[in-house]
Amino acid sequence: MQRILDPAQIEAFAERSVPRVRLPDPARLFTRRAQRLRTLAEKHSLGDYLRLMATLVEGQQVALDALRAALVSEQFAGQLGPQIELAHDHRMPLLAAAGWPRQERWRDILGELCTAAAGAAGFPAGVRSVCERILASPAAQIEAQADLLLAARTAGVDAQAAPFVMAALQVYWTAMASSLSSNDVRPIDVPGVCPLCGTLPVASIVRSDKRSPGYRYLQCGLCATEWHMVRITCSQCQANEGIAYHSIEGGPAAVRAESCGQCHTYRKILYQEQDPEVEPVADDLASLALDLLMTEAGFHRGSGNPLLWQA
Repeated sequence: MQRILDPAQIEAFAERSVPRVRLPDPARLFTRRAQRLRTLAEKHSLGDYLRLMATLVEGQQVALDALRAALVSEQFAGQLGPQIELAHDHRMPLLAAAGWPRQERWRDILGELCTAAAGAAGFPAGVRSVCERILASPAAQIEAQADLLLAARTAGVDAQAAPFVMAALQVYWTAMASSLSSNDVRPIDVPGVCPLCGTLPVASIVRSDKRSPGYRYLQCGLCATEWHMVRITCSQCQANEGIAYHSIEGGPAAVRAESCGQCHTYRKILYQEQDPEVEPVADDLASLALDLLMTEAGFHRGSGNPLLWQA
């Protein structure tokens, strides 16, 4: 008698041969994201905002290149030996965002990003005003905002400043993540959070490249690390029943919302087979109409987009 396996069973059997963790590509991450944002901005109702974020993300790539070079010269990865062993032994995030001793250099990156955005042409005066306000803010106030954002809080968050603060934090953690090897980061006991920094994913993506064709990965909204999760599984509560997929009629086929009937949450899921250029942060941001549809259907987001802070 022939046994027929569903997609989840097939992936479960293949897990050992699939890369469980994919670290960010420092050479292309932000460049590719910025290009995608500019492409999506064309004829989009939120085109101006997407172009502003593209400008911000281009600045992130410049800052990332500089910080990675500094971390390499400082032998950052080599200093983490004991911490890597501890993380492996206890199956916990290696560079947990909550409680990690941030160096002030991340605020220097924030200053660079805000200065560049304030000087960019073609954006409303309010953009410059927000950037100047951030630049004038005391370090303690900026650090407090960072703590709130990393803890995914909403009360007390400066929503206008949040995308800029998160952009600097993304550079900081992505630089550390991309300085490590794939052997340094292993899956942890909580499959719904990033194994490197413990942050929630922004979306998931079904890859079509040669490394992991047809396999689904969650992408961290902070450090851009990706980790494998079997398909037709809720990324919030790990339920396998009551999973449904939603899209907007006439909208992009590569972007859907994966909802869970158990916990009533959803996250976007992207399909490279439908569009090889999809990018989790950019495409999630450009598909807010789908968020409205899901809200009207009674579902709530499992986590937000780092470039648009909202409750």
